[in-house]
Parts: sequence; structure tokens; C-alpha cells
Amino acid sequence: MISVTQVVLLLSVIGAVGLLTVYGAVVIFSHTPRRVVASELKYKTTGDEEGELPPTANAGIKRDHEGIVLSVVIPCYNERKRLGTMLDESLPFLQRKFRNQYEVLIVDDGSNDGTGDYALQKAVEHGLAPHVMRVVTLAHNRGKGGAVAHGLLHVRGEYGLFVDADGATQFSDLDGWTDQLGTTAPGVVVGSRAHMVNTDAVVKRTFIRNLLMRGLHVLVYIFGVRSVRDTQCGFKLFNYDAIRLIFPNLHNERWIFDVEVLLLAEMQGIPITENAVCWKEIDGSKVNLAKDSIDMAVDLVITRLAYLFGIYKVEGKKDV
Repeated sequence: MISVTQVVLLLSVIGAVGLLTVYGAVVIFSHTPRRVVASELKYKTTGDEEGELPPTANAGIKRDHEGIVLSVVIPCYNERKRLGTMLDESLPFLQRKFRNQYEVLIVDDGSNDGTGDYALQKAVEHGLAPHVMRVVTLAHNRGKGGAVAHGLLHVRGEYGLFVDADGATQFSDLDGWTDQLGTTAPGVVVGSRAHMVNTDAVVKRTFIRNLLMRGLHVLVYIFGVRSVRDTQCGFKLFNYDAIRLIFPNLHNERWIFDVEVLLLAEMQGIPITENAVCWKEIDGSKVNLAKDSIDMAVDLVITRLAYLFGIYKVEGKKDV
């Protein structure tokens, strides 16, 4: 007969083996951002001019913002067909709102359709002076998260906004966000489409798309962020102190990076405000619905466990 002590010992061994197995799986599937190559620290701008990006942001240094209030980071992968509409809407707003105190960073994530050159053509059409729009070309495709992080780590502005290239969100919704956020303490404002759940924009989606979307939201609630209803909206504003605390610590360069960004904010006590935005679905998404939904779910679980196990570290303090 097996004694109680033997049963407890057996269960302890099984539990330890299971925990080590999970830990090993998290180590194997965890992410390490790709190292930046020298060419990615340079940019092209209008007038055939070039320049070097400012030093990488980190928690230990302050930055001379050079009079720039807002930096807009737009990750692009083969976005020539969609980027023009977005720039036609955003550039006039930015000029009216911020005059000459803004910059636009196009992070070309290894495109092969001339996205970067097209962006500079649009800058010329809108009469932008050199160095207002900066096109950074990544040597190899990193993924949306990697492109966003690279851009925000090299902004000059007091605030950094990352937006999707498709123009799904209107820039006019940004009005008042910088005043709301301020610069006296780290902070984040995220655009939200949660108020649109019962509108045609969502209801008219296919059943499988809505099912996968809701499934991901459940996983995000369990393993990720509970204080933000819409973690995936591509319209997020950070003041510079938040940028230098969050983005040097970002590990995931794929679709689920939004959740890790918000996790890093929560873990460091950085306030997150959620503002409703107008949004419309635009054709041409790069998301493979089935494959990317599965990848996002796996990445989300791995990311959360990696922080719990201490595999991912968070460097820097909120009070720097």
C-alpha cells in the first residue's frame, strides 16, 4: 500500500517536472529583439538629404527635444497603396496643430514596393521642409512591434505617437491628448474602439473574425491587461518619460507587442488613459486571420509567463 507521504512526494515530483517543462518551453519560445544594424540608425528626408537618428532612448538619459513637441511613428510594410490617404489626412492636421514643432518617422520594415520613396514624394507634395519627415529603412523585416519600437526609441519629440499606415483612425481625434497627458510624469494615452462593439464596423465582420477577436480579448484579460478594453488599436500616445521606460524593455516584435507595451506600463506604475476614437476598417491588412491569431495567443501566454518567471527583466525606474 502506498503511504500518504509517498503520494505527496509523487505529486511534488510531478508538479516540479511540470513546472520545469513549462519554464523550459517559455525559455525556448521567448523573444529577443533583433539587434539594430548601422544603416538603421540613418534616415532619408526630402531634398535628397540624409541624417543620423538621435541616440537610443533609455531610462538613464534625458533628451534635447530640439523644439519638437510631437513625433509620429508610422510602421510600414509594403504600404504604398494605403499610406497616401493617411498622409493626406494627417499632415495638414499636424501642420495646423503643431506648426513646425512635429516630425514624422516612417519606419520602412523591409518593404519591396517603394514605400519609403513614396512617403518622401508625399512630403514634397505637402511642402514639408527637410528633416520633418524622416524615412528609416530596416535592413530586414522585423514585424510591426519591432518597427514601432525602433521608431519610438529614436524620436525627438516630447511625445511619441504611433499610428497604423492604413488611415483607419482620424488624426483629429488626437486633439487635446498631449495636454491631457502632460510631461511631468510618465504617461500613456491609448485610442479605443471599445465603444464601437455594436456598430456596423464590427457587426458586419465575418463570424469567424469576430469569434477570434473575442477569443483574443478573453486571453488578454486573463494573461495580459485588464485596465484597457482595446489593447490592439494602432493609435497610442506616450510622453518621452514613458517611452524611455517602456520601449527599451520590449521583447516581442510581432502583433502582440501592444499588450506587452501596456503590461510594461502597468508593471512600472505608469498611468494609462483610454480615449475613444473614430475608426473604420480598411482593406489590405497584413494580418493572416487564422495563423496570426494563433501566434498572438501563444505569444501572449509566453510573454506573461516570461515576466512571471523572471526570464524577461524590466530595467529602469519610474522616478528617473
